[in-house]
Amino acid sequence: MTPHALLFIIAAIGISETAYLIKTRVRSETPICPIGEQCAVVLASRYSRLFLLSNDVWGLLFYITSALLTLFLAIGIAPVTLWYTLLKISVLIGSLFSLFLIYLQWRIIRAWCFWCVMSAITVWLMGALLMTSNLVR
Repeated sequence: MTPHALLFIIAAIGISETAYLIKTRVRSETPICPIGEQCAVVLASRYSRLFLLSNDVWGLLFYITSALLTLFLAIGIAPVTLWYTLLKISVLIGSLFSLFLIYLQWRIIRAWCFWCVMSAITVWLMGALLMTSNLVR
């Protein structure tokens, strides 16, 4: 499997994670928490929004953007170096934001959300793949 395909798949996983969280929030449902029972606590906290948007919406926008930029790289749409730079910057910001959100769960909220942790791991996997692969042809 090529690094482009793997990165695209990881972004698609992130899209599905955040789409699930958005769906449950819009329907006022409690999300299923496969490990632990504190997802609702984290998702209802005052830290669940940034700049008037829910963090799940920011995550969805991030993953969609990452998938599109990866697609541009895979197809070779010019300017490839610009798409690659934007992807690296985006994933760096996403990784740092995920680290901040993990810190909030650990030290401030003192509750863990399975979906939030999975999303952070997804972003970090994207970062690791970007650091170890050459996506520019």
